[in-house]
Amino acid sequence: MNAKINITSPGQVQAFIDEDEHMVHTMANKVIESGATVVFCQKGIDDVAQSYLAKAGILAVRRVKKSDMENLARASGATLANSVDTITKSDLGSAGLVEEKKFSGDEMITVSKCKNPKAVSIIIRGGSDHIIDEIERALHDALMVVSVVVKDKKVVAGGGAPETELSLQLQRYASSVGGRKQLAIEAFASAMDIIPRSLAENAGLDPIDMIVAIRAEHEAGHKTFGLDVFKGKPVDMLKAGVVEPLRVKTQAISSATEAAVMILRIDDVIASSKSAAPGGGMPPGGMGGMPPGMGDY
Repeated sequence: MNAKINITSPGQVQAFIDEDEHMVHTMANKVIESGATVVFCQKGIDDVAQSYLAKAGILAVRRVKKSDMENLARASGATLANSVDTITKSDLGSAGLVEEKKFSGDEMITVSKCKNPKAVSIIIRGGSDHIIDEIERALHDALMVVSVVVKDKKVVAGGGAPETELSLQLQRYASSVGGRKQLAIEAFASAMDIIPRSLAENAGLDPIDMIVAIRAEHEAGHKTFGLDVFKGKPVDMLKAGVVEPLRVKTQAISSATEAAVMILRIDDVIASSKSAAPGGGMPPGGMGGMPPGMGDY
C-alpha cells in the first residue's frame, strides 16, 4: 500500500500557530477599532478571539439565531455585517443596557433601553407548559387584532352591539321578502343574537333580559349600545372604549355562514340518498307464495 507521510517539524507547527493567532488578533482588532462594545455573531467565535475582545471590554455572544439577529438589528438600528472586514462605525447600533439575566433557571442576554426600537420581545411565564401555550395563543391573537386595526383603520362597537343591530335590520328586511326566504332570513337574524347571549351567560347575567334591554336601546336609535358585563346593563361601547376591528366581525360572520351552508349541503346529500328507492329490491308484498310478513326480512 502506498502512503504519503508529511513530517512537520516543531518549528513549523509553532509557525502555523503563530500565524493563526495573528489572523485572529487582526480580526479582533478590526472589531475593537470599529468602536463596538457588544458583538452578536450568528456563528461561533474562536476562544482566542473572545479573550481578545473580553480584554478590550467587549461582550461577545455567539451562535445567535438568524431571526434573533434580524430582530436585534431592528431594535438597535444596527446593520448586519457579513464579514469582519466590512464593519464600520455607521453599521453599529445603540442600546442603553445589555446584560445577562436568569429567567426560571435559563440564562438570557437582554438588550434594553433602545432608541425607537422596531422590534421587541415579550417573555411569557406560567406555572405549566399548557398555561404558557394558552397565553401565547391569546397574546398572538391580540397582536394580530391590533395589526388589523392599524392596517384597516376601521373599528366597530363591541359588546354585541353590531350583532344586535344586524339582527334587527335583518328582521325588518325579512318581513318585506315573504315566502320561504323570509324564514331563512329570520333564522339568520336569530343566529346573530348568540354573541350578546354568550356574553350575558359568561358574565352570569340573564341572557333574555340583556338581549331585550340591548334591543330596546337599538330601537331607540342607540346603535352603539352593547352589554357592559361589569355594570350588567347596556351602555355606549364607543364611550366605554370597547371596540373591535371591522375585519374580524366580517370574517367571523362569513366563516360561520360558510360552515352552516356546508352542513346544510351535507344534510341534503344524506337525505337524498335515503329517499332514493333501492334498485332491484323485492316488492312490498314479498315473493309469491311467501306468507304475509316474510317479505319484510
